Order: sequence, then C-alpha cells, then structure tokens
Amino acid sequence: MPAPAPTVRDRRETVVRTHMESENRHEFDVTLSTFALPRYELIPTGEVYDGEDAVRGYYAASRAAFPDQRNEVTALHHTDDAVIVEFDLLGTHTGPLRGIPPTGRSFRCPMVALFFFTGDRIVCERVYFDSATIFRQLGLIPSAPAA
Repeated sequence: MPAPAPTVRDRRETVVRTHMESENRHEFDVTLSTFALPRYELIPTGEVYDGEDAVRGYYAASRAAFPDQRNEVTALHHTDDAVIVEFDLLGTHTGPLRGIPPTGRSFRCPMVALFFFTGDRIVCERVYFDSATIFRQLGLIPSAPAA
C-alpha cells in the first residue's frame, strides 16, 4: 500500500524547516526558494525587507555583524494559513552592527516567527523578539540590577 500523500501541513512544515536550516548554513539561494514573495517583517525594529534584493541585503548585513548567526527551533505550531515557530537565535557580534563596533560577545534570544503561506510557499516571515535581550547580552545596555 502506498504511503499517504503529505498534507498541506506536512508540506508547509518541510518548507519552514528547509528555510531555517538553510539560513543556518548561509545557503540563501535555498532560503529564498522557500518564498513565493521574499518578505521579512522584524516587529521590534519596524524593519521590513520586501523583495529579493532587500532580503539579500538583510542577510548580508545581519551575517556581517553576526557571521555565526543561527537558530535552534524549539517548537512548531500550525494554523490554517501559517506555521508558527518558536526558536532561539544565537550569534557572536564580530562585525559592525549599524555603526556599532563589534563587542565580541555572544547572545541567545528566544523568538517567535510567523510564516505566512500561499499554497506551499512562504509570502512573509514576521519575527517577534525583545531587542533589549540581545543588546544587554552584547553589553550595549546595562543589565538590570540584582534584586
């Protein structure tokens, strides 16, 4: 008996995992192939990267500041039109970040990304995170005093 055909949910999860794993390997042509329309929305900063050129620029700038940037997926959730991914983003600040010289320090920040779909392809990755968590670990803002 043949195996059942993958469901929309299965196919979308495979696309998201391919997307995130290829980001870790810096195989951005593969990452871009997971999009119908490349688009990132970084909610805490208000940045939107719309279109292939803008997204490639985002990849180049973020990896120049954090060449070892990578994600570790902790959970996936499904809705009718999206896959929601909980993950930790990690990296070491060894290159300039918007004019800020490298600190040489590393960060780990929990994040949530909503991957919106048309069919089996991503049309937007919307990312939520706390910028202060990253800046504190990089030594760019003071840590809260111990209670």
